[in-house]
Amino acid sequence: MKVVVTGSLSFDQVMSMPGRFKDYLMPDKLHMINVSFLMETFSRHFGGTAGNQAYTLGLLGVKPMVVGTAGKDFGKYKARLKLVGADTSGIKIDKRKFTASGWCMTDRDDNQIWGFYSGAMAGDKNLSLKGKLRVGDLAAITPTEPLAMAKFIQECRQNQYRFLFDPAFQIARFSRSSLKAGVAGAEILIGNDYEIALLEKRVSLKNNKLIITTLGKKGSLIQMGKVQYKIPIAKAKNCKDPTGAGDAYRAGFLAGYLKKLPMPVCGRMGALAAAYTVEKEGTQTHKFSLTEFKKRYKSNFKHELRYC
Repeated sequence: MKVVVTGSLSFDQVMSMPGRFKDYLMPDKLHMINVSFLMETFSRHFGGTAGNQAYTLGLLGVKPMVVGTAGKDFGKYKARLKLVGADTSGIKIDKRKFTASGWCMTDRDDNQIWGFYSGAMAGDKNLSLKGKLRVGDLAAITPTEPLAMAKFIQECRQNQYRFLFDPAFQIARFSRSSLKAGVAGAEILIGNDYEIALLEKRVSLKNNKLIITTLGKKGSLIQMGKVQYKIPIAKAKNCKDPTGAGDAYRAGFLAGYLKKLPMPVCGRMGALAAAYTVEKEGTQTHKFSLTEFKKRYKSNFKHELRYC
């Protein structure tokens, strides 16, 4: 079974500050906000939802195909993805534009504010999954241009391709019909607690076979109809940067899911992959071997991980 990962490919500028955003914001003045945050740290990294997932999937021995559009400055990033075993044949290079870029500010409570320049990513709406998937394969439809996501959903449904759907911060930009199509057709629906709550305000989630809600420091919840699994976090050595934790969780979960492992095991693999990410500044700076991953899994969850 092959997994095709769609989503953004970007360079991330990650900043953090010792204070809290809430100390700068006045609820009764949000209609005329004008604030400046003094950042304490700054770093630049490879990022984007598709790239982040592909990187961690590669560390876990999965060789995903990445589908997305990047810019003329993508050379080193492309080489890095190939290094972890990702198939980059689905990446289109726009030689006129720069690769998308994100700017992230994180406060001491791990709250984040993002700004994003789409750049070459705007071309994702011209891409197609046709010819890249066969019946039985799985597509991960994760945040990129909403028009592209809607197109991928339509192609998956028309051709009976299985797919994971994570609309995340693009929820508000979807038409209700496109959002409903994604939720209704997805084999897996995933988001954090805020995103899942926002989805529930717009569409019904009752018909989904598998819904995963990430809960930050409280772990995650996997729901399969009336069956629920509460997944604890994996203990992190430190919490240096939460950026990309959701992408790593998705990758860890999918690695187990593709191997048809029990649902709680898949969730714990996601939790552990996320722990590796938060320990490092940036979204693709963590490293581990399968042996190290299995050892740490046993240390955290007290039983062997049967994964090869």
